[in-house]
Formats: sequence, C-alpha cells, structure tokens
Amino acid sequence: MFFAGVSSLGAVICIWIWLRWRGIPLRFEAGTRVAGFMMGCIFAFEFLCLFVALDLTDVSRASVIFYSMPVWLAIMAQYILPNDRITPTKAIGLALALAGVSVAILTRSNGAGSILGDLAALGAAVGWAATAMLAKASSLARVRPEIQLFWQVAVSAPILLIAALFFGPLVRELAPIHIAGLLFQIVVVVSAGFIFWLWLLSIYPASGVASFSFLSPVLAVLLGWLLLGEEVGLNLISALVLVAIGIVLINRPIKSRKMFV
Repeated sequence: MFFAGVSSLGAVICIWIWLRWRGIPLRFEAGTRVAGFMMGCIFAFEFLCLFVALDLTDVSRASVIFYSMPVWLAIMAQYILPNDRITPTKAIGLALALAGVSVAILTRSNGAGSILGDLAALGAAVGWAATAMLAKASSLARVRPEIQLFWQVAVSAPILLIAALFFGPLVRELAPIHIAGLLFQIVVVVSAGFIFWLWLLSIYPASGVASFSFLSPVLAVLLGWLLLGEEVGLNLISALVLVAIGIVLINRPIKSRKMFV
C-alpha cells in the first residue's frame, strides 16, 4: 500500500516534468475541479482494493476478476453514454463474463485465495470502470489526458500514503528488485501507460478501448503459474475463458447494413 502511494507521488513528478517539457500549462479549468477530485478519490479506492486483493488472494484469481472491468464499464455506458448501448450480443457477453467472475469468486481448490480478496479485486474493477467513465462522460472529457491523470495521482497519493499506516509495516523485506519494480511502475505503468490509456479514451468509444484488456488476465494467469508457482485449476481456466469470451462479445463491433438502390 505504501508503494502504491509512492507510485502516485512519483507519477506527479513525472507528469509535471512531461508537461514542462511539452510546454503544456498545468491549469485546472473551472467546472472540472469537482470531477477531478472525485476521479482522484476513486483512483485511490481502486488501488486500495487492488493491493488488498493481491495480499489476500492469488495473482491469477485477482487478475481474472480485476480485468472484468469492461463488463462494468459497459453497464455504466448503457445508462450514461447515449452512443454506447447494450445490444443483444453485448448482453450475451455480459452474461458470460459475469458467470466467469462468479465462478472465479465462488469456486476455489485447496483453499486458494479468499472471498475478501476476491471481493476487493471486484471493487478495484468497478473503481477502474468508474474512473474511465468519468474521463469519458464528465467535464474532464474536455481536458488533456495528462491533466486527467495529474488529478488521479495528485489526489490519490496522500490518501494511499495515509492508508498505508493502517496496513502493517510500510515496507516488507526491501530488495533491489522491489526498487526496480517501483521505478518501472512510476515511469512506465502509471505515468506513460495511464496517459496513453486516457488519450485512447478521449478519441475512441470507451467499450472499444477496454476490449484489449481481456488479454491481461490471460497473461497474468500464465505468469502466475510460470513465475509464482500458483495452481491453475479447471475452475480458474473456465472462469478465464468465460470472462474473455464475454468481453470479446461486449466489444464486438456492430456491422452496419449497406443499402443498395
């Protein structure tokens, strides 16, 4: 949790350097400040839930549940974005993906993970979808992706650093690989990766951008088995397949009918 706060704090510095280098003014426009503060609080909630989940359940399970985010984004878009409605195909995809999440949470072999950890991963997925929806549908949609991300990391940093005080020791068995991972998280994931994610949201439909995220749980399950020795049973594979197929159907482009005269 402490490293999550440090990641946000480090990202504040990286984004500020990027803005100065590009000559972009760090300006918070009137009418966007409430939405920006809300986005930062939800961002903090997302990572609070995610890091709790990674402490209490397997990486593979947490990833399958966390990367169900496009499901919750599609549901939010149905009621908020007029041009991103749930079609019959999307509805089937939602049902399959929700079934996969249910399988991941309700079935476990050899006591793998915990219900609390799985629910925390689910909370993180909903939080991620909420930040994406704010970026797309709130007053923040008219500001640059860098400013959107600055709101997220600047507000979340103090929240996460204070929350870390309630989660035991701030740092556990510090080693060089942890410092390297933290630097990678700050520069590549939080700063560059999230700016690119928000930029994509600014020019493409929200559900379409989210479609590629179904690749992440596939890789996470594979790496959890390969690097961490986590058990990948039939239940988890079934959940992964259901979520992946569901997300593909949710984000399947609608074919327009051509009229011939």
